[in-house]
Amino acid sequence: MSLTQRVVIIGAGIVGTNLADELVSRGWTDITVVEQGPLHMPGGSTSHAPGLVFQTSPSKTMTHFARYTVEKLLSIEKDGHRCFNQVGGLEVATTPARLEDLKRKHGYASSWGIEARLVSAEECFKMYPHLNDDMVLGGLHIPTDGLALAARATQLLIERTSKAGVRYLGHTPVTGIERDGRHVTGVSTPGGIIPADIVVSCAGFWGVELGAMVGVKIPLLPLAHQYAKTTAVPALAGRNINSLLNGMNATLPILRHQDKGLYYREHGGQYGIGYYGHRPMPIVASSLGLTPRDVNEKNMPSRLDFTTEDFDPAWKESQKLLPTLQDTEIADGFNGIFSFTPDGGPILGQPAHIDGFYVAEAVWVTHSAGVARALAQILTTGRSEIDVSECELSRFEEIQLTQDYVNQTGQQNFTEIYDIIHPLQQRVSPRNLRVSPFHSRQQELGAFFLETGGWERPWWYEANKDLVKSLPPSWQPVDRDPWSAQVHSPISAAEAWKTRNAVAMFDMTAFHRFEVCGPGAVSLLQRLTTSNISTKPGTVTYTLLLNDEGSIRGDIFVLRLDDDVFQIGANTATDLAYLTREGRVQQQENPGQWIQVRDITGSTCCIGLWGPRARDVISGISTVDLSNQGLPYFTLKKAVLSGIPVTMIRKSYVGELGWEIQTSAEYGQRLWDTIWQAGKLHGLIAGGRSAFNSLRLEKGYRTYGADMTTEHNPFEAGLAYAVEANKKDDFVGKAAIQRLSNQVPSRRLRALTVDDGRSMILGKEPVFYNGKAAGYVTTAAFGYTIRKPIAYAWLPGGVDEGTKVEIEYFGKRIRATVETESLYDPEMNRLSQDNLPSVVGPQAPIKSRL
Repeated sequence: MSLTQRVVIIGAGIVGTNLADELVSRGWTDITVVEQGPLHMPGGSTSHAPGLVFQTSPSKTMTHFARYTVEKLLSIEKDGHRCFNQVGGLEVATTPARLEDLKRKHGYASSWGIEARLVSAEECFKMYPHLNDDMVLGGLHIPTDGLALAARATQLLIERTSKAGVRYLGHTPVTGIERDGRHVTGVSTPGGIIPADIVVSCAGFWGVELGAMVGVKIPLLPLAHQYAKTTAVPALAGRNINSLLNGMNATLPILRHQDKGLYYREHGGQYGIGYYGHRPMPIVASSLGLTPRDVNEKNMPSRLDFTTEDFDPAWKESQKLLPTLQDTEIADGFNGIFSFTPDGGPILGQPAHIDGFYVAEAVWVTHSAGVARALAQILTTGRSEIDVSECELSRFEEIQLTQDYVNQTGQQNFTEIYDIIHPLQQRVSPRNLRVSPFHSRQQELGAFFLETGGWERPWWYEANKDLVKSLPPSWQPVDRDPWSAQVHSPISAAEAWKTRNAVAMFDMTAFHRFEVCGPGAVSLLQRLTTSNISTKPGTVTYTLLLNDEGSIRGDIFVLRLDDDVFQIGANTATDLAYLTREGRVQQQENPGQWIQVRDITGSTCCIGLWGPRARDVISGISTVDLSNQGLPYFTLKKAVLSGIPVTMIRKSYVGELGWEIQTSAEYGQRLWDTIWQAGKLHGLIAGGRSAFNSLRLEKGYRTYGADMTTEHNPFEAGLAYAVEANKKDDFVGKAAIQRLSNQVPSRRLRALTVDDGRSMILGKEPVFYNGKAAGYVTTAAFGYTIRKPIAYAWLPGGVDEGTKVEIEYFGKRIRATVETESLYDPEMNRLSQDNLPSVVGPQAPIKSRL
């Protein structure tokens, strides 16, 4: 974008001021920051934030945001004092389960490049002498963690950016956001309209109200969180450091006692105690009224009255963990408001239907500078160096934007914030929001459901339990460790076996399906994708969506249904937002090239029917020619199955012969029943997502958002085959791709198999090469066909096939081997032969394109 863009940032907290600073550092000058409170203390979450920065999390994105925040705050200095006190962080375990979880967290730190060390109980006590050493079993120490002086950093950023020309308006509430059609034009205040080309809401828990001004639903729930200070602690008395600025008056590591939802920091001679173990306390931001002019440390909108009865359990536990507190009392406390979202992540980006309106909400101090930098990069260059897919406003499905959903999930995230969470752990409520037309039949078969995006998806079926006893010895499931055995059943092995040797049906309804139609549809898709989609109707194309730097922003299937009608098989709602926005831009530039983009997922349903006997099943209910000649791979045709109109799509996620069979939702249950009845003679079963994921990894099929993100290009991700180098039409990222094609990738996504054939991994574990952490696992599953656990991992480009590596899993090193892809049927014989044997094994590896 142009440096002359007029930017209005709403909110002068730690996010808004950091954003202004990041934009100034990139040459932007016409910036106004509007704040409804006084600039010296705006009164939002920044003003009362306790400032503890623990960098490591299961999310690579959030960890990198936190790391940059530490770097940024260390760089902000005045009068010899920085805005970050790097005292380190110590997380202690008081239960065996937590001790194991700290090993897992240590793995995250190694994966994301954060220095960390597991320490014994004795080391914990030496590092933190106030601990009750009878309670602590061990800990995790991260020396670069520490205390953020958020309020001070905000003031210094205001001072610095004001000198650079940023205009700050305190005591200026926003009363409206002006628009001309779909584009914002300014911000209304009691003093008049401030013109703007870009408006960014950094209003924190007031963001819901700001979004409503332009018809944007912000899925954010303000919740109160308890924080208290003790009276003077004898063990901290008499120290010179006690007279320093709040935040700098601490020497001990910041401390987390997650088993009881507690964290601790020093305030000079006092202790500060934060507590997440109390009942959720939701707040409606609009009920707080306008911020008063006389905001101070004890009087601010985000600081509510302390509820002592909620804190009593925390106080008793704190006196046990830190016996030195037994000689103290609670001197002061408050219930401070923070923002929570349905999935616990921040909200970043712009909505599909409004141009120039951006948000950066639900951002805690820990990630503040990192989020601000990412948004500044998006505004100035169009992309963030750190992948922000999991933070995008557009990631939420429509059902996830409803107030009921936000309330329930936000409160659950609050209560679970310090819990030990399994990667597949499910929320209790809300459930059964989105179900396929096959749901009742799946219930009859004893489906175990997991929820994603509101959809209930079968993970396995109890009806297949007896098949486990019939498995050949080479297919018998191996014993698992207790962690990987959670949310797992050996039934998945039987479902994979049936798919490889007979036939199985999988519910594919929850996969996103969008319709793109109109006279501009071909132009749009030609411009956005890496493949030539200007093919004849009936063609299926696997292709990539790139950004201008040649990085992957998505992978999709493009089905050409008619000259101007396409169906897109996509990953997330973010793909819908991207297609919608780009379609509108194209139509504005050339009205004759209009496009309609709509989500048709809920009005359709889909069954994946795969296996060597798939044709036998279909032949009993249809006369349509589904041979290799009648329906080649990656083509589609209309058909009728026992009177049901369907679309037969010749593609396979599991590497076996078959089709995705799609129809409208009204025919869904009848389609299921028809195929089920026809398949009885051929050993048909229903298969779940657990077996599906195993079969997918055996074939080497990538998953966007896990195996690759916007941080990776097609050559690194092993997807160069999805880029048509001779495509004549220009497309987004083409120039970058031509440049990258001449470079040797410095990293690559590699397939690994576990040498002992049984040790499981689940994803995000560090991978060690030559004794050093060199990469991390993306996705993993047990490969039932090849009889080994499989993992995909990012590794240095020079790590070739056959190389031995180690994966760290809960502190233990598991030997693994880098393999040549694909691990199962690399010659693709299973997908194309008309007559297949009923027993299969792995084939000699070669590289192939589907």
